[in-house]
Formats: sequence, C-alpha cells, structure tokens
Amino acid sequence: MTGSSSVFDRAHRRTTAGLLMLVTFIAFESMAVGTAMPTAVAELDGLAWYAWPFSAFLVASVVGMVVGGGVGDRRGVRVALPWGVGAFAAGLLTAGVAADMAVFVVGRAVQGLGAGVIVVLLYVMAGQAYTPALRPRLFGAISTAWVLPALVGPVVAGLLTTHASWRVVFLGLLPLIVLGLALVLPAVRALPRPEGTGGERAGWWWAVLAGAGIAALQYAGQRRDLVAIAVAAAGIAALVAGLRPLLPAGTVRAARGMPAVVASRGLLAGAFFGMDALLPLTLTEVHGFSATAAGVPLTAGALGWATASQVQGRLPDLPRERLLRIGFVLLAVGLAATSLAALPALGGWPAYLTWAVAGLGMGLGMPSVGVLLLAQSPEHRRGADSAALQIADVTASALCIGAAGVLVAAATAGSLSLSTAVLGSIVVFTVLALAGVGVAGRAAALGGPSAATPTLASS
Repeated sequence: MTGSSSVFDRAHRRTTAGLLMLVTFIAFESMAVGTAMPTAVAELDGLAWYAWPFSAFLVASVVGMVVGGGVGDRRGVRVALPWGVGAFAAGLLTAGVAADMAVFVVGRAVQGLGAGVIVVLLYVMAGQAYTPALRPRLFGAISTAWVLPALVGPVVAGLLTTHASWRVVFLGLLPLIVLGLALVLPAVRALPRPEGTGGERAGWWWAVLAGAGIAALQYAGQRRDLVAIAVAAAGIAALVAGLRPLLPAGTVRAARGMPAVVASRGLLAGAFFGMDALLPLTLTEVHGFSATAAGVPLTAGALGWATASQVQGRLPDLPRERLLRIGFVLLAVGLAATSLAALPALGGWPAYLTWAVAGLGMGLGMPSVGVLLLAQSPEHRRGADSAALQIADVTASALCIGAAGVLVAAATAGSLSLSTAVLGSIVVFTVLALAGVGVAGRAAALGGPSAATPTLASS
C-alpha cells in the first residue's frame, strides 16, 4: 500500500466504502432516528418512556466503546468488528420488531453497544490499514459520512415513517449493515493479530458507572425540584468515578500529548453539539420559525463541516495541531456570532451564516484530532485511546446539552427569558471553544510540535 494516493484507490476502495457505510448507518441511528421516534412511541404506548430510547443508546454506547477498545487491543479488529456489527444488527432487529416499549428500549441499548464497539475500531483499523499520508483524507471522508445523516437523514426517516412504517427505519438498515461488513471483512482478515496482550484496560463496569452518571445528569436536567439536586449530585459522583480510569491521566488539565488530544475532542463536541441542540428551539420559540426553516442552519453547519473536512484532507503537510487551532478559532467565531440569532430584533437570519462558520471549524478540528491520536498512540493502545476519545466526545456533549437544558427549563419556569438563557449558553460554549485554542497547541507529541503528516514520497 506504500505510495497509494487515495483512500479510494484499488487497494483501499472496498475497505473505505465499507467503513463509510458503517459510519453513515451509526450516525443515522443516533441522529436521524428522532424523526421516527414520536410515531414509534405512540404506537407502543410508551410516551412516559420517551427519553429512554435516546438515553439507552447513549449509555450503552459508552460501555461499547470500552469493550471495543479492550477487545480490539487484546484480540484484534478481526475478532472485535464482526461482534460489534452483529450487536448493532441485533439491536436493529429487536427495535424493529418490538411489540412493547420495554423491548424497544432494550433494542436501542443493544444498538448503542454495537455502535460504541464499531466507532472505536474504526480508529484502530485506520491506524493499521492506511498509511499516515492517507489518514487525513480518510478522516475527512469519515467526517463527511458522519454529518451526511444530518443533511438527509431526518427527511428519509420522516418519509419512511409516513409512507411505510417507523419499523422500516430500523429493519431497512439490516441488509445494508451486512453489506458494509462484507466490504470491510477482506481487509480486516488481512490485518495482523496483536503481538502483545494490549495495554492496561479499564473494566467495563467503569463505563457502566460513567454512563449511569450521564443518564442521571440528563434526568436531573429535566426536573426542577429538590430531587433533581440529589440526582445531579449522584450523577456527578458516578461520572467522575467512572471517567477517572477511562481517560488518560491529565485529560482534565489538558496535559501535553494524548491527554490534550482527548480533551480537544471533548471541547469540540461539547461546544458545538450543545449549541446545535439549542439552535432550532431558539429559532422556533424566539422568532416563530417553522420546523423546516429552523433546521436549515443545521444543514448549513453540516455542509460547512463536510466542506472543511475535505479541505483538510488535501493539506497533508500541515501540522494537525495548527489545523486544530484554526478549527477552534472558527468554532468560537461561529458560536459568538450565533448570539445574534438570539436577539428578537434581528429575526434569526444570522444563524444561516454563522452556523456554517461553526461547521467549518468542526470540519477542520475533528479529523485533525483523529490524526493526532493515531500519530501518538502505540499500536497496543489504539483501542483504549480511541475509546477515550469517543467517551470524551459523548460525555462533553451530554454535559453541555444538559447545561443548556437547565437554562431553558429556568426560562420555561419564568425565571429568565429564553433569549437570556440562549445567550448564557452561548457564552459558556464560546469560552470552551476559546479554551480549545490554547489546548490545541498542547496536542502535539511530547517531544515538541508534531511534524507535518508524512508525504506520500516519504511514506
């Protein structure tokens, strides 16, 4: 594979196509399935359980990340990936045929478990099957595949639900998931088996504890009473205890090297997805936008993300930490400018442009984090380090969305206006993005600033 110039060349096209299919389907189930959820919940008579299909997927995915990282390091992708895809497919089948809400929630949990395993193994496979020069392009393609469901997924899920059945949203993916695995399997079988036993691995029970903490904080954010305080306190304690062995030492203070890489992923995800969840509510409630019009800025953000992902893939010689810093700057600018959309007098139109800028920042930042991780993670630790990266993403996103939810709940109770709640959230998210500008410089390897990604000639 030395000298290859494209992730779609003859040596890589089947593997790349399979990986991108798996990413797209996981993103579809985590992002676009919400369109079908109201209909599914109504048919299963489970309105009181409405939030649980989402929480079950999220919590189980954290467990899957740790399990996938451990099995990938210990037994290799060739063993772990089929199990992950099998679990995801089993979850699709269970949810698609569920006759009551409890079974449906179980299906979503099994989906999340498989999704967590798969997303971690993508990084392990990227490190083994692709040269360093190809990784920026690969991660650019993966980023595009991840945001594609944000562009067309809700519409597709809505059409399937309206004209066929909500069950097709789950069952219809089964043959496509099998196809994705079939495309990847030849490359997976050719990958070397791990020579050692892998690095030290945190037990899956820590992931369960962290996931329970996330779920508790989400639940507490939905309440406005004394019980919420107790639940939040228990959630924080569980989250801190669970994350300590799952993340590299020094992640919270963004120590140079791998801890800063993982911290950068959390800052990117928390700042962006916190506002991404809040923006449609702002446009509908403050400005009276329709659901369709309120979704247009999210599409603009996804387009910006996909565009910048492709651009960074064409700049293999630029140090990744430099691109990461630029990404954080663009994200901070986009967030700060989106505050204009919270002002009733401006009509909300600035969001159509400002959120595209934030998307450009994510398109530069997210792939760069993936490249930095593979450059600094030894092969026997890639599963565990990739799991830490994904866990930081999920945890930071959940915490930031929860924090915004608390402010929105206060606005609903009349304690402050919705515009004030949104502006307060934007301040927090912008500060996180600005903090990332400084952290990006620490994401280089411990020996100093990382060299540019090797060129094709040198690889």
